[in-house]
Amino acid sequence: MRHGSSERSRDTDAARAARTGDSAAPAAALSHTLQPMHAEKSPFLADMRWRGQIQQITHPAELDAHLCGGVRRAYAGFDPTADSLTIGNLVTIMALARFQRAGHKPIAVMGGGTGLIGDPSGKSAERQLNTRETVAANVKSIEKIFDRLLDFSGKPETRAELVNNIDWLDKISYLDALRDIGKHFSVNMMIQKDSVRERLHNRDQGISYTEFSYMILQSYDFLHLYRAMGVTLQMGGSDQFGNIVGGCDLIRRCTPSANPESGPESFGLTWPLVTKSDGGKFGKTESGAIWLSAHRTSPYAYYQFWLNAADADVVRFLKTFTFLTHDEINALEHKVQTEPGAREAQRALARAATEIIHGKSEMEAAENAAKALFSGDIASLPRNLLEEVLASAPSATLAKSRLSGEGVPLMDLLVEANAVASKREAKEFLSNGSISINGTKATPDQKVTASNLLHGSIVAIRRGKKNWYVTRWE
Repeated sequence: MRHGSSERSRDTDAARAARTGDSAAPAAALSHTLQPMHAEKSPFLADMRWRGQIQQITHPAELDAHLCGGVRRAYAGFDPTADSLTIGNLVTIMALARFQRAGHKPIAVMGGGTGLIGDPSGKSAERQLNTRETVAANVKSIEKIFDRLLDFSGKPETRAELVNNIDWLDKISYLDALRDIGKHFSVNMMIQKDSVRERLHNRDQGISYTEFSYMILQSYDFLHLYRAMGVTLQMGGSDQFGNIVGGCDLIRRCTPSANPESGPESFGLTWPLVTKSDGGKFGKTESGAIWLSAHRTSPYAYYQFWLNAADADVVRFLKTFTFLTHDEINALEHKVQTEPGAREAQRALARAATEIIHGKSEMEAAENAAKALFSGDIASLPRNLLEEVLASAPSATLAKSRLSGEGVPLMDLLVEANAVASKREAKEFLSNGSISINGTKATPDQKVTASNLLHGSIVAIRRGKKNWYVTRWE
């Protein structure tokens, strides 16, 4: 719902409708395609434009004037397909936060109702339907994430609100949905929607009536929020533009303006879906997706993800995923161009992005752990963090009883831990000072004893600057 994870072509639903002159195409889609880009006066739109966070706007000039005319309300939605959100969803939350910081009121909509159906956008096959209990539990878990980014305690006119669309969708009867909502949607237009059209051409999968109807539910969300809360702007990833335009058109059809010359009363805005410069899938690592909840992705792993950003991506990520100012980001961009080896922009990105989601103390702990791993000074790390920073290192489990008495010659241990290929190689590395034990440089005749154990069971070996090996003693 309202967010995506893969890039699409410029041939959007709206552009296709305008090109073909489809009389059933939403008026908002046509006007978006025909209106030229202009320099925004709205601080929110100007900032979003600078950050590369605008791809499509319905009625650009009118929206700019609308946002300059007072405090406005915008919403974005989040379907609870899991008990957490990913960094792909973070783009949407950041947009709501920027909207609030520009003096407007953001509404985050939990998809407790639409989550029971499933958005077909970006999916090549039918979604597995979740139970009501699962969706409700996911909603409750996800809600905690928004407290870090949105202000729910400020002035009433700009205070963020969190609502759940099950509260209004559950009250609509099937007959009411067909009569009051469905009659405003042309099937001709709906089957031209990218996500529907692609599935219709897939004979093995196709699309169910359930997922086909998703657009109607999302459009009704916008109509309900427009009527009940005065929401005039819906935002989301570019793959949601067809759904967003559908909502604008439903509002136009169901609430005719007393003054037709006054212009549109609802608007849509989308941003590009995040990609990586090397073509890899954004937000994915070898261990899986990057989540916004610590129980799924630890603060240290989250910090490391941003720290490892490529030079070609880091400035774009700074603009998208942090609240750093234009001047701060411009200065970091200059550093990338002049001193890329220093990776100052990556460190700034990792600090800012981690603090936003996990708080300052967790960010500092993750940063200290990263520094400890780099310097080799790991002995002071808490056990859980030590285990995490060394999780990818080769590991060997040995008998703890061997450490009694004089202990185990380090030269032998290096071979057993596969840190070296032979005792001759072990002697060579030890002689030139390339081996350290728990961060302390080792000597050729050193023996490992129980006194070397970290947290009673771990001895960490480093060969050179980057090669770590872990021995666990049981």
